[in-house]
Amino acid sequence: MTQTEYLNPEGTPEPIGMYSNLSRAGDLLFVAGQVGLRADGELAGEDLSAQTAQAFENVATLLASQGASPRDVVKFTTYLVSAEEIDEFFAVRERLFPDLFPDRAYPPNTLLVVNRLVRPKLRVEVEAIARLG
Repeated sequence: MTQTEYLNPEGTPEPIGMYSNLSRAGDLLFVAGQVGLRADGELAGEDLSAQTAQAFENVATLLASQGASPRDVVKFTTYLVSAEEIDEFFAVRERLFPDLFPDRAYPPNTLLVVNRLVRPKLRVEVEAIARLG
């Protein structure tokens, strides 16, 4: 049986609670929801655009710590705190995804609108499942 590792690699913000940012079970990586906090724990910006870009950067940094990249993602789940920001979220992805997925093979994504996230100023959270190799 594969041993599961629970990791908090450098270069991403510390977890906000009692959890790990990343777990690895064999060739599967599970990235905890990433928000718009930089590695120093400061908010990247109050707007959705800055927070979304930072969340995807955090996901990429966590994946890179295990030799993976966004191209290894098999599923995203995204949480927004406002349905009015869906179009802006899509616009940010349209700007970021050509670099993250140059072959235009985009992983599935479930998008949920929720009442709020763990901190009131957070606008978006992105979690990912990836497979190595």
